[in-house]
Amino acid sequence: MSEVKPPGKRAQKAQETRRRIRAAAFEAFREQGYGATTLQDVAGRAGVAVQTIYFVFGNKRTLLKELLDVTVAGDDRPLTTMERPWYVDALAAETAPEMVRAYVAGTSAVLERVAPLTKIAREAVASDPEVAALWPEDADPRYTVIKNAATALHAKPGARAELSVRDMADVLYGLLSPELFLLFTVERGWTVERWRDWAVGTLLVQLCSD
Repeated sequence: MSEVKPPGKRAQKAQETRRRIRAAAFEAFREQGYGATTLQDVAGRAGVAVQTIYFVFGNKRTLLKELLDVTVAGDDRPLTTMERPWYVDALAAETAPEMVRAYVAGTSAVLERVAPLTKIAREAVASDPEVAALWPEDADPRYTVIKNAATALHAKPGARAELSVRDMADVLYGLLSPELFLLFTVERGWTVERWRDWAVGTLLVQLCSD
């Protein structure tokens, strides 16, 4: 098996520039709002020429999309959520309760990263309808990931036999949503640990047999 060569200095520099631009965009979007933020604002924060942002990302919409995609993933490696180790390991659990605990642990890490971007994304869609076109209308990526997890959960020992895969997916989709996470951890002041314990306990009751 051949070794994967590390990226060269030029590629490393390009990756670092891309990361710096994403970080600057997040701060600008959070402080000023998506609609009020210009690429010149982002360039100033990132310490690059605005032409660099146009060259790397093309426009503000694609910059937002990459920011959201990378935030969900946790890094810029070319792996989908369903290829991520935490997800693969959770679905490989032997029993339904074990999978619930592992899945919530992995999901909570994602939600901690993604939740602050939820408001930004909504504002972006409201101020620029073309932003919504960046994601296919006929597919909800989060639901696709969750339905795959529900399919695995449904087949495990300890899962509630009377529930369908769709029932389980709906429960997971609702209880592990960014909106509910923000409601508890921001509006109600819960710690992430408290939310995680609540989510595990609730899902065990809802999806697992005694």
